[in-house]
Amino acid sequence: MSAPLLQVENVVGGYRPDLPIIHGISLTVGEKEMVTIIGPNGAGKSTLIKAIAGIVHITSGRVLLAGRDITRFPTHKLAGASIAYVPQTNNVFTTLTINENLAVGASSMPKPDAARQIERAYETFPALKDYRHKKARVLSGGQRQMLAVARALLTDPQLVMLDEPSAGLSPLMVSEVFQRLKQLVESGVAILMVEQNAKAALAISHRTYVFAEGRNRIDGPSQAIADNPEVASIYLGAGGRKR
Repeated sequence: MSAPLLQVENVVGGYRPDLPIIHGISLTVGEKEMVTIIGPNGAGKSTLIKAIAGIVHITSGRVLLAGRDITRFPTHKLAGASIAYVPQTNNVFTTLTINENLAVGASSMPKPDAARQIERAYETFPALKDYRHKKARVLSGGQRQMLAVARALLTDPQLVMLDEPSAGLSPLMVSEVFQRLKQLVESGVAILMVEQNAKAALAISHRTYVFAEGRNRIDGPSQAIADNPEVASIYLGAGGRKR
């Protein structure tokens, strides 16, 4: 059995070295796999992917991508490590056009390669094509998420991490965004997603981790998680502890 694409091993970290928010978190993501992290507010979900992305300090543990230790990599080096991070908010430049947003994402490439990658982005997200010369501020919430993901994909990452991609979206747009994410996985991209819309996320992801109080509580195939009554107790604040 081949090693997972992403391995997070006993990671402890937080915004201050002396005040950890996540306590010994471990998880894996395989190639061409979509993995979701769910849990109540304050469970450490976003903190974990920010730690992987180099935004939050890791005090112990390690993160491996395709066997390479990327623990404490600064965020700007992640693209070179074949990993992309899409934050929940402020993930597009609203005063730039869609084309300019994509050009920013492709700025490190030779111009011919950048042009090819941008055209491929429009093929992957055709809803953006008609807006290519319009400012990103005119886009709906769902279209902005698609633009943020499209820009993240320009460097051909093996893994894309998403923080709450459905936040603020209508049910119709949630369905459209999640369908696009599913297609990306089918095309060969692995996804690690933090999501509050547990029902929608469980329906499309392969495996799910349930966090509570900065720790792993439950993990397994998404369908099994959806059917597990203990998950409801975690969301209600019981912490998922068996009695």
